[in-house]
Amino acid sequence: MQTGFIGLGAMGVSMARNLHRAGLLAAVWNRTPGKAQDLARETGCTVARDPADLASGCEVVILCVSADADVLEVLGVMAPGLKAGSIVVDCSTVAASTATEAAEIAGARGAAFLDCPVSGGTEGAAQGTLAIMAGGAADALDRAMPMLEAMGRSIVHMGPVGAGQATKAVNQIMVAGINQAVTEALAFGEAQGLPMDRAIEVVGSGAAGNWFLSNRGAGMVRGSYPPGFKLALHDKDLAICQQMAAEKGVQLPLIEMTRLHYRRLLQDGHGDEDISALYRAKRALFDG
Repeated sequence: MQTGFIGLGAMGVSMARNLHRAGLLAAVWNRTPGKAQDLARETGCTVARDPADLASGCEVVILCVSADADVLEVLGVMAPGLKAGSIVVDCSTVAASTATEAAEIAGARGAAFLDCPVSGGTEGAAQGTLAIMAGGAADALDRAMPMLEAMGRSIVHMGPVGAGQATKAVNQIMVAGINQAVTEALAFGEAQGLPMDRAIEVVGSGAAGNWFLSNRGAGMVRGSYPPGFKLALHDKDLAICQQMAAEKGVQLPLIEMTRLHYRRLLQDGHGDEDISALYRAKRALFDG
């Protein structure tokens, strides 16, 4: 199936490359034209004039953009080019209600819509090992499966449209908790004068071992926070989780605390760093 990709950021460009390696990428579009042109030179795919042009020549369109408003804006521009029977796969992280609204836009043109947010960071995007949480009709998911399998290792159908985004919200809350626990524990360990490389090795091999510790621990104790998952984007995602919890009349302490810590880091200009930059705030607790 001819597949187009929109949104060539840190995650999207690697996802598009994996589609190319699978022989599935036909066209790309990006708000910053240079990124699309660079990938076209690399892969031989076409650079579409706009989202509608891309949709008119593709049976599957995959989106990976930053925010709810971006998804709806792109869908609105794309809609005239959508064909009956085509599939829009949104890999962005947005509210479940936004996914439902996007599905209505696609459905008005006879196209199916899948909300398929991903987890695994830039490493997972590059390696094609993302976890993909899918919401939408089972038959549309079956048809889109070759594209999803080119980008991810685990693709799980969670239910109707919106269920993928609800599952991603679960993921993002859990990521916040892991970030809090690992950064706080390592700051404590450093304050105890431990050799942190050995502390990370031994703790990581036991019950407290986790992906974040193994892949971010060494960098954070060196004060290095190259973006795998930008702090500003996680804050945006937690705002979505906050909104979804509020709709149930609930405030979740972990979300509230993490957003408070993130807000301070954002104010200090650390929004483009990896979420492990939370270590800055935890380490500062021991400097007073």
